[in-house]
Amino acid sequence: MLKRTEVVALCRGEHGDPFAVLGMHGDDKERLWLRTLQPGANAVLVIDAASGAEVIQLAERRIDALGGSCGFFEAALPAGTRPFKYRLKIIWPGGTQETADPYSFPTILSDLDIWLLAEGSHLRPFEHLGAHPGRIDGVRGTSFAVWAPDAQRVSVVGDFNSWDGRRHPMRLRRECGVWELFLPGVGDGERYKYEIRARDGRVLPHKADPYGFAAELRPSTASLVHTLPEQRKRPSSRSAGSRLDAPVSIYEVHLGSWRRGGDGAFLDWELLAGTLIPYARDLGFTHLELLPVSEHPFDGSWGYQPLGLYAPTARFGPPEGFRNFVVACHRAGLEVIIDWVPAHFPTDEHGLARFDGDCLYEHADPREGKHQDWGTLIYNFGRREVFNYLVGNALFWIEQYGVDGLRVDAVASMLYRDYSRRQGEWVPNIFGGRENLEAVHFLRRVNEILGQECSGAATYAEESTAWPAVTRPPSMGGLGFHFKWNMGWMHDVLDYLRHDPVHRRYHHNQLTFGLLYAFSENFVLPLSHDEVVHGKGSLIDRMPGDYWQKFANLRALYGFMWAHPGKKLLFMGGEFAQWNEWNDAGSLDWNLLDYPSHAGVQALIRDLNRVYRETPALHEIDFEPGGFEWISPNDSDNSVIAFLRRGRDPSRATLCVCNFTPVVRHGYRVGAPGPGTYRELLNTDSRYYGGSNTGNEFGISCAERIPSHGREWSLSLTLPPLAALYLEWEH
Repeated sequence: MLKRTEVVALCRGEHGDPFAVLGMHGDDKERLWLRTLQPGANAVLVIDAASGAEVIQLAERRIDALGGSCGFFEAALPAGTRPFKYRLKIIWPGGTQETADPYSFPTILSDLDIWLLAEGSHLRPFEHLGAHPGRIDGVRGTSFAVWAPDAQRVSVVGDFNSWDGRRHPMRLRRECGVWELFLPGVGDGERYKYEIRARDGRVLPHKADPYGFAAELRPSTASLVHTLPEQRKRPSSRSAGSRLDAPVSIYEVHLGSWRRGGDGAFLDWELLAGTLIPYARDLGFTHLELLPVSEHPFDGSWGYQPLGLYAPTARFGPPEGFRNFVVACHRAGLEVIIDWVPAHFPTDEHGLARFDGDCLYEHADPREGKHQDWGTLIYNFGRREVFNYLVGNALFWIEQYGVDGLRVDAVASMLYRDYSRRQGEWVPNIFGGRENLEAVHFLRRVNEILGQECSGAATYAEESTAWPAVTRPPSMGGLGFHFKWNMGWMHDVLDYLRHDPVHRRYHHNQLTFGLLYAFSENFVLPLSHDEVVHGKGSLIDRMPGDYWQKFANLRALYGFMWAHPGKKLLFMGGEFAQWNEWNDAGSLDWNLLDYPSHAGVQALIRDLNRVYRETPALHEIDFEPGGFEWISPNDSDNSVIAFLRRGRDPSRATLCVCNFTPVVRHGYRVGAPGPGTYRELLNTDSRYYGGSNTGNEFGISCAERIPSHGREWSLSLTLPPLAALYLEWEH
């Protein structure tokens, strides 16, 4: 018989090695004993799995210190019995259950997996950690595995065991700190969590699975057993997102507030596929960027405080719905970028915070482990298992769901140990500096691995500082991103445009300064969600002047932006000049499209995207000086700038002229690259966009041999008020 102390430990949920005592075991008298813990059961019988015959009824041990019955059953099998496959027949007060014994199965993780997990080099830890439905020894069930190296005991709990942590304690694989258990009969859709007894004996609030592939809809917090999505092979044709010479025009979307149902409910993945995808495609965008789709507890975080990095949020339906949405995007010719948040996570008790009772995923020292601005916890990038968890997650979204790129959030907060901290509130690195060397290594490694394993996938850095070489390869000392958001350009240009045109001459350098560093990185020009929240107002509302001038200013901004070197990003609502600041709790103001001025802005975005895609000079050489040439950068008195964009064909060029005042300028002379005709590609003042329809007759201008701006040839143009002109050189 099992020692009384071990029975008590089992019944109290304090036993750390259940496989040593539960299931079938021999004793020193060469007898076989069978033991099981079934709290609340009336009786337990052993069934021969091959014949179905009852072998023996187990006896219940009664422990006075535990109040008598605790549900521990055991019995010695008849002398000479050799090990055999068996099932347990459990008699409950409300019925009978027949099941295989979880403690009769072998280990789940292979020696190789153990080795790779222990050294933090398992590229795809999600293939083994988490909950995986399948078969072992012909028995259908689910394998559970979770990393909790400092725990005294870990149990799987769920509806299948009445959330009783005594019922299914797990086996510890000490080499890597992972607990594992195969539960027969548990399949897709079952709710589960982990009950963890910390090293100091505390039983923690139930924890969701860090590797859970699906989760309940908030406010519920359980993980759901879900089969790992099958890997999606990436078509070789889908690689425009990582090509520096491709047109990239990104429509950034918060799925919960793009459009809502009549009752205010979220659209599901199917409805989003049927509405959002054709809408973005019709407007000519090449990419959809989705604010984080990982599971998160609080709607107001917009997904930027995720707790289920491996689970698409249940707000829009099951995980396969997201997978189908991505497929539908690809069929429509749209690539999909998702915002990815490896910088920090919230402190909700069902999440990663002090996961096994101690700081596991986060730093123990709050000077390293707590975000001052957001009250969140910072991942410990120097811990190999955490490193593995995050690198694996980057691969997971690209390989298993087929997304085309990751926009990495809050990179600046990762790079600096003193980010948003005063002196004395941060810990220097080993060299005494402020750089977070572990985070730098992590970002480089993520980009290296994605480059090796997922050719064609792109990564985008939201990095707001002057950290050098963000978009250069790690081999050159860079971070390895394909693109970086140009936050400096965005702030300068929006600040310039908020000034009344009469004062813009004093701020002219804000238009031109970005070209001093435009080719130091591979930039995306972002007019993102961050610019239309927290009291900043909408883009249209920030423009000065009367009603007409506000729209003209916005159209001029878009014209300048689409001609400027760099890929493009526009947050939803900006494409039709939404007046109200973005509200994540409601829908966009779609009724505004009934008004010509708003519909005109939308028509402009459609044409800008078309011209951008069809004109190689506007996108082929975005990140080299050879793709850009100033004609007139210094006319601050008139608030006019003019420049050329060039593609690979040196004989072709596109001239862009922007007038940022409401004054029509007749006979304005602009230097030209050579003789020939200049055909108007786009005029943001067109009546089709809500403008005054001022322009050049028939949209054609001919170069004259009159020197201007240091050039032998020039054009005499009529510049529309608050507008941008695109002219294609034909010669």
